[in-house]
Amino acid sequence: MSQYVNDLIAEVKAKNPAEPEFHQAVQEVAESLSLVLERHPEYRTARILERIIEPERVIMFRVPWVDDQGEVKINRGYRIEMNSAIGPYKGGLRFHPSVTLGILKFLAFEQVFKNSLTTLPMGGGKGGSDFDPKGKSDLKIMRFCQAFMSELARHIGPDTDVPAGDIGVGGREIGFLFGQYKKLRNEFTGVLTGKGLNWGGSLIRPEATGYGAVYFAAEMLSTRAKTLEGKLCLVSGSGNVAQYTIEKILQLGGKVLTVSDSDGYIYDEAGITQEKLAYIMELKNVRRERIKEYATKFRTATFTAVNPKLDYNPLWSHKADCAFPSATQNEINGKDAQNLVRNGAYLVAEGANMPTTLDGVRVFLDAKILYGPGKAANAGGVAVSGLEMAQNSMRLPWTRDEVDARLRMIMKSIHATCVQMADRFGTPGNYVNGANIGGFMKVADAMMDQGVV
Repeated sequence: MSQYVNDLIAEVKAKNPAEPEFHQAVQEVAESLSLVLERHPEYRTARILERIIEPERVIMFRVPWVDDQGEVKINRGYRIEMNSAIGPYKGGLRFHPSVTLGILKFLAFEQVFKNSLTTLPMGGGKGGSDFDPKGKSDLKIMRFCQAFMSELARHIGPDTDVPAGDIGVGGREIGFLFGQYKKLRNEFTGVLTGKGLNWGGSLIRPEATGYGAVYFAAEMLSTRAKTLEGKLCLVSGSGNVAQYTIEKILQLGGKVLTVSDSDGYIYDEAGITQEKLAYIMELKNVRRERIKEYATKFRTATFTAVNPKLDYNPLWSHKADCAFPSATQNEINGKDAQNLVRNGAYLVAEGANMPTTLDGVRVFLDAKILYGPGKAANAGGVAVSGLEMAQNSMRLPWTRDEVDARLRMIMKSIHATCVQMADRFGTPGNYVNGANIGGFMKVADAMMDQGVV
């Protein structure tokens, strides 16, 4: 069976050159699924995994727009519609200079399993552009979003493909995108999630990914009769996911020591309090400034700038009990993972998508710490997006408490699935195998039922 996996990975690399993140995502899943494919040869005969790896549709288009000075700009737009076996494609849009076809394919592939784990009827997709919203005026961003949606609108719909936000796409961008879709299609539907509360959005949606990651961490800790009370926590990132991860950790009694952005990270020995978190939210969401200003405002904190010469991230070298990587992919390498384990961390809950390299994952699994991979731990965001879709379909909003209770129930269910599947296939405590297998089998069975399409 390992030969089957090796041959599969070799074929993926040959057919998809220069897409290392996609290769990495496929390899991690394929290694877990070798356990399933031994017991279920029918999946191999039907080439289910090979079909999941190949996107159902890849849409790539130019995005011409005009900036504030009247200059014509051109960006590239994408939408990867990966798998619709259990529902319409669902996944975020990312606006960032690093966006490439390979990055979006890895994200869409991960999204298939993540959405399956939520128990909601959603397929997997992802999209975005190499456009950089950082430092641009609202008018520039509006013009770009309108140009982007002018093409994307013909490929999406409430029963076809429902995008959401991701890095670089927050409430402002979703508003501009939705407005253009509504104008073009002459319909008010739940085609985008992450909308404003007064025009179809859901309570708890901004908080959902961060809250969900902490709820998942709490479930993992409960298996060892522990809670987050008094735990020292490292959090990376300072965007939406990191902010609400910190908020929920504080609510559950934990102490957060770090926060970061692309320039560097803050270490606050006194801990990030609710007051300090409010400052971070104002700094990042309103003023859109850099995190180093935190160290000027609060004297208990030190700022460490990114050093590209280092082969590790010093943020992960501090003594802590729990780590919540919430920035971007591959921010924890093998050396970072070793530093975390060496300094006492026994829980990692991934708020970002695939923030740990394959070497880092092996370190965590070998050390037998509580390691929640992104497709399980950060599924709260898309779970509440699914709940937003349900509310839009009914044209009825739910209360904050009701949405939060449903989110917590979904994260509890995802955790239970991971534990049960890991046990069932002989790797107890391995949340990577549990998440990959649990997500795969629901999609695989639906594909078997629907034939070769």
